Amino acid sequence: MQPSHWKAALIELLGTFTLVFVGASAGSTGEGIIVGSLAHGGIVAGLIYAYGSISGAHINPAVTAALLLTRHLALRRALAYWVGQFSGGIAAAALLNAMTPGTTALGQTVGSLTADHVWTAAALEAVLTFFLVSVIYQAAVFGRSGALAGFVIGITLAALILAGASYSGASLNPARTLGPALIAGEMSYVLPYFVGIFGGGLLAGMV
Repeated sequence: MQPSHWKAALIELLGTFTLVFVGASAGSTGEGIIVGSLAHGGIVAGLIYAYGSISGAHINPAVTAALLLTRHLALRRALAYWVGQFSGGIAAAALLNAMTPGTTALGQTVGSLTADHVWTAAALEAVLTFFLVSVIYQAAVFGRSGALAGFVIGITLAALILAGASYSGASLNPARTLGPALIAGEMSYVLPYFVGIFGGGLLAGMV
């Protein structure tokens, strides 16, 4: 018996809060892409093993959108997940901001392309998100990685961040993008990133 929409959404809130807090914190340290990629990949793997049996551990609105498109998820549950995911991402960024007074670095997912070539950055986000969601389908949705699914998804995310972080920030997650951007008051790139990330995720679902 599946948990209620809102119980599962609460898990999505907690999971996304954890991901954004850990990822943004690692990204704001200035320690480099390797630290950020390991932090994101490691925490995502851990969250999948911790919460996968309860909510599926999407912790990413683009993953939820893809599963909704392919009818692996009902609309009411998807809407509840989105509320939880975006709320968790914003709350994590707000807490990180409160705990690091005097700093303007909140681990925003931006790179060298973001300021002057934002749609190119968004296109890169689309490609990387397509790769990530494709692996999620094969490893977890279709069950081809068995008990190793969390590890496979986590290491894939880490690799994709290594590939794209210097150019676009390699968010691959609308909640990861929105939370730090909103709290930092830098929203100019959010809409293009949403188009790219959701587009990449939905295309992966269709494929």
